[in-house]
Amino acid sequence: MVDDEHAVTSADELREMLGSPRAAQLAKCLPQLDEHCRRWIERSPWTVICSSDASGRMDLSPKGDPAGFVRILDDTTIAIPDRRGNKRFDTLTNILENPRVAVMFLVPGRDEVVRVGGRARITTEPDLLATLAVRDREPALAIVVEIDEAMFHCGKSMIRSGLWEPDRWPGIDGLASYAQCLADQTPADETVAQMEERFGSWRTGNELY
Repeated sequence: MVDDEHAVTSADELREMLGSPRAAQLAKCLPQLDEHCRRWIERSPWTVICSSDASGRMDLSPKGDPAGFVRILDDTTIAIPDRRGNKRFDTLTNILENPRVAVMFLVPGRDEVVRVGGRARITTEPDLLATLAVRDREPALAIVVEIDEAMFHCGKSMIRSGLWEPDRWPGIDGLASYAQCLADQTPADETVAQMEERFGSWRTGNELY
């Protein structure tokens, strides 16, 4: 148990303990995308969207496609395709209740990330969806984010984790497969073998789209 005696409860306590940021760290939050942010997003094949519902219950949803899959419509607007998934719609239903989102963009081999925040909406606009097609498959929906802040985040966490350094990766022996986890944690309507076969087809066919 963590006792309340050592809880930090104010921003003043944080500053007293850890100090204040350099001026550049305060100024780096931009109101829109600049050239550097745009180029980064265009190179990113993987992003994570953070959203929350009206009560504050939060969700993190990873999105991935060939680099450039997030469409930059202008300096304050991006469109993220919503591909076929598990049909939980956690991000989508959150946006309907609370449009505030944050999005993080990774570029493999680079330690930094780009973060953007803004207000999201869901669209089925045909002309936009056509530009988001992959393998000739258009997404059913897109998440359009009106950006009000954008920034680069330093690479210390990536460096500490060794994320891009295979020699530092932990072993995966003993980790159950996704199919086995579902079988153990849920009343699955398929056997482990059936799920393994279905998940394996994602790497070889169009089941991803």
